[in-house]
Amino acid sequence: MTVVPGFPGSPRTVRGGFVVMDADGRAAVRTVPFQYNPETLTRTLTARGAAVDSGDRLEALRLVGPPVETLKLEIALDATDRLEKPGEHPETVAEGIAADLAELETMISPATADLVAAEALAGRGTLEILPLPSPLLLLVLGADRTLPVRITEFTVTEEAFDTRLNPILARVGLGLRVLSSADLPMGSTGAELFLTAARRRERLAGRRGADVRALGLSRLP
Repeated sequence: MTVVPGFPGSPRTVRGGFVVMDADGRAAVRTVPFQYNPETLTRTLTARGAAVDSGDRLEALRLVGPPVETLKLEIALDATDRLEKPGEHPETVAEGIAADLAELETMISPATADLVAAEALAGRGTLEILPLPSPLLLLVLGADRTLPVRITEFTVTEEAFDTRLNPILARVGLGLRVLSSADLPMGSTGAELFLTAARRRERLAGRRGADVRALGLSRLP
């Protein structure tokens, strides 16, 4: 157990965050830890079931893939602590939390070099421009929960500013979709991370037995 200085015996809370991988998922490009872990995380899972209007009664029990999982969370960014120690954080004095916001915003923004290259191809008459490449984004919530995700919603509320109008306090609301093995190529880093999380969920669920007496039943009908 790691002890926080000044608080004997208190465990150190692991910080969550994002890891930006290259497009192939082979190397980490950037790590973006949360300044403060989100207070709440809302998860929604939607089952991918087979169509039940085909007349085949067995279809009602069939699943065609892993559920679609979406997440909602809010990230707090606060420069107050760093502004109290300007010698240790000169960039915060100059920019507030602008760099922190930029780290998050670039996760959903194509690189400017890719934008310029795509425009050049269009100017030369290329008929089909492929979608711009994007990195593999991982949401890390502890050692046992690392998920490939795509940001689908991004809302920034800037709440306080310094004398140069740089934001020094903001809340970022994020909507995420977990990318599953149905979305990513099998064998890729993202797909393997999803399957690792799915296997862990199956192991946790398997700890429950099949004894129906726990529900007040002597047997099933």
